Amino acid sequence: MKITVDEVKCCGAGQCVLIAPEVFDQRDEDGIVILLDAAPAAEQHAAVREAASVCPAAAIHLGEDA
Repeated sequence: MKITVDEVKCCGAGQCVLIAPEVFDQRDEDGIVILLDAAPAAEQHAAVREAASVCPAAAIHLGEDA
């Protein structure tokens, strides 16, 4: 799995951080998403998929490893 985030789209809701804190964080000043791990381990894939699906701004994009 390969993750990318669109910081411009991010609205700072923080759902991704609550669901997958090992993969996502937020900037202190504005709450915009920070991607901690662009290629998480397989055991984190379900949480990452859930985080992407609940993102209100659709700022999390998932792809397959090249």
